[in-house]
Amino acid sequence: MIYPTSYTAKNANEAWSWDISYLPSQVKGLYFYLYFFEDIYSRMIVGSEVYAQERGELAADLVERAVISQKCCGQPLVLHSDNGAPMKSSIFLLAKLYDLGITPSRGRPRVSNDNPYSESMCRTLEYCPQRPAKGFVNIEQARIWVSEFVNWYNHEHRHSRIRFVTPAQRHQGMDIEILKRRSEVYQKAKENNPIRWSGKTRNWAHIDRVELNQENRTKIGS
Repeated sequence: MIYPTSYTAKNANEAWSWDISYLPSQVKGLYFYLYFFEDIYSRMIVGSEVYAQERGELAADLVERAVISQKCCGQPLVLHSDNGAPMKSSIFLLAKLYDLGITPSRGRPRVSNDNPYSESMCRTLEYCPQRPAKGFVNIEQARIWVSEFVNWYNHEHRHSRIRFVTPAQRHQGMDIEILKRRSEVYQKAKENNPIRWSGKTRNWAHIDRVELNQENRTKIGS
């Protein structure tokens, strides 16, 4: 039996996903390539860079820098991706993952939703209102824009999938206390004015685990 790869992350830096998003230039047919690594537990972007090419060596260099910045070298870590050519064909990337003690993981061929966290991030990037509608003038402009986007996303954006805390707050474990205080405020408001509440208050419970493709655990062959 063959099952899609599935993992459970209970803390930050246990499972990452990564992808490459195309950033159009102002020259028709010319693109820049955003490589990004995202922690699936916290939704924080832990590594990103814009390059002019799609090459596994570039991804290998970036993942090493991300591991160093997160101080998680030698810890158990899964890196999940789709089946794109740069993800599965580079011996440089696979060798780097082996050196860093990272377990590589890929989605099923021709299955579009086996890398949902990175796909969601790509959609957020694509529909960001501040993204230049006519494309980027050059790679330097693209890198500046991505840097500003990542800073906003990690430190200002209240993410709906993690109870409206920022990815950085959850990555650092601050969300537990933040959500506890929110729950207390809502409960007190209900007690003070129960007529305004027709049911329970909003669920501010801490999300203690995140599943990668757990719902897709179905037989697809033998």
